[in-house]
Amino acid sequence: MDKNSIVGFILIGLILVGFTFFQSRSARKAAEWQAVQDSIALAERIARGDTIDYQQSAAAAAAAEKAVIANEETVSEDVAIYKDAELENARKGEATKVVLENDKIVLTLSSRGAQPSSVMVKDYFNYDSTALYILKEGAGEFTTHIYTGEFISTKDFNFQVVDRSDSSVVFRLPFSDGGYVEQSYVLRAGSYMVENNLSLIGMKSIPRNVTAIDIDYSMIIPRMEKGYKNEAQYSKLDIYQEGDKKPVEIGRSRNGNKRFDSKVSWFAFQQQFFSAIFRAKDQYSSGSFDISFFPQEDESRNLMACSAKMRADIRPGQDVVVPFEMYFGPSHFKTLKSFDQKYEKIIPLGGWLVGWFTKYAIIPMFDFFSGFIKNFGLIILLMTLVIKIVVLPFTFKSYASSSKMQALKPEIEKINAKYPKQEDAMKKQQATMNLYQRAGVSPMGGCLPTLLTFPILWAMFRFFPASIELRQQSFLWAHDLSTYDAIVEFGHRVPLIGDHLSLFALLMAVTMWLYSKMTMSGQATANDPNAQSMKFMSVWMMPIMMFFICNSLSAALSYYYLLSQFISMIEIFVIRKYFVDGEAILEKVRASEGKPMPKSKWQQRLEEAQRQQEQMRRNQRR
Repeated sequence: MDKNSIVGFILIGLILVGFTFFQSRSARKAAEWQAVQDSIALAERIARGDTIDYQQSAAAAAAAEKAVIANEETVSEDVAIYKDAELENARKGEATKVVLENDKIVLTLSSRGAQPSSVMVKDYFNYDSTALYILKEGAGEFTTHIYTGEFISTKDFNFQVVDRSDSSVVFRLPFSDGGYVEQSYVLRAGSYMVENNLSLIGMKSIPRNVTAIDIDYSMIIPRMEKGYKNEAQYSKLDIYQEGDKKPVEIGRSRNGNKRFDSKVSWFAFQQQFFSAIFRAKDQYSSGSFDISFFPQEDESRNLMACSAKMRADIRPGQDVVVPFEMYFGPSHFKTLKSFDQKYEKIIPLGGWLVGWFTKYAIIPMFDFFSGFIKNFGLIILLMTLVIKIVVLPFTFKSYASSSKMQALKPEIEKINAKYPKQEDAMKKQQATMNLYQRAGVSPMGGCLPTLLTFPILWAMFRFFPASIELRQQSFLWAHDLSTYDAIVEFGHRVPLIGDHLSLFALLMAVTMWLYSKMTMSGQATANDPNAQSMKFMSVWMMPIMMFFICNSLSAALSYYYLLSQFISMIEIFVIRKYFVDGEAILEKVRASEGKPMPKSKWQQRLEEAQRQQEQMRRNQRR
């Protein structure tokens, strides 16, 4: 290569470098000019008293800021982004960490944004025995957007630590006019609650017609439990408005969002057993919420991403202090109730009837037994026995009625043989009712146990999966009563069953099958397709369906259903063996045969319907 070629390549290289530098500088200037123009336009709108959408304006300002920063990084570190010199210094400052710790949680705060950066809950652990973090480092952001002549977001600045003690810290972001933004945090001994005050002191740069600030909360909640399906099903985002009976919820393993244009008292990012609750003591003026779940295969073992974009009113032209509360801890009913802010409403206890029974019967009974018994399997057994004893007068009457009907099976078979045709269904029903009357049996009596036990079963269905007391408590082969007890892990997903087999769920299904066989054995189903279909549903379909449902749910729930049905089987056996004399019932029926019996209103209506049916048949034949 000759000398002229070398010189030519060098010149071309210099031209390319110069062009790149010039282009980057021009882009930076354009971005800065656009940001300034946007700020001027916004200031003019505020001066005119126009309505401002602070969140959209803050987002636009942040986008312009990022563009400026991106160009700044390629050209120079000394390019100013903010007009205020103090803000510029704070933007470039190095972040430091401050730790507040008590006997409940370890709260780590970052001076960058003066915000929580991680929260570890003591005395609790993840399923794999690792430390339990409601908020992991880098998985959350809490930023305030304020208009001070130009939009600022607190997350972009390094606050000064101006006061520090074992239980509190004060961060401050100064302005050139002598005003400052202050964030203070207090963590008291023995509490999961963090007190937070946002103060705007001497802020002359805030226009008088700016009456609100925007606060963005975002958190990625990690997985903490063994079973993803159960954990996601009981994880959600709760929004509470003062005066409501219960919070509005979105989530439960489904992505969702919701907007409130009216005041909001508090909201909660709620995992199955732990919650992050945020409350404005003077209420938020509005807010929008979003929740999305990570897939089960997420390598980082994240459960869900939650965000809340809130607005809080401020008084213009004055020093402003906006008080907040942040709860980071377990979703324990009594703990949440102690704050007297309806936080306990996030725990799913069922509707008004079931919820009332859970709050005033199940929870007090559970707390009473757990006060002196540490084995939670034994506690569930004792609770089951107490419930069975309380409803025994009703179940005795019902089971006795069912046993009497079983004793009447030979007589019912005779009636079925006497009226085999479909058009004689009315006569057969009338004869059956007459038989029950002569035997002194109420056919509706057998429905009573179901009506009584259904609210109890539903209360237990809601209580056990949401009860943090059962979390990581072992019993027999179950290592954790709050989740499934896998005796077989398939290593892959099997349709309907999942990736495991729960022994308590399997035993519960077998016991339900035996119970259904016992209760349905006395019913005559010959020549009655409806009765045969009902027997098939009770004996086969219900146990199979309940197994599929409970296989991935709490082992405590399956264990309770197992105990409840086993005790019911013993009650039925004892009643049939010692309290119901089948031969005496048949003798009573045969002795009353042919004798007139007083007719109930139901029988009278049945006979009237039969007469009308016969009349219609005669008219048709004519």
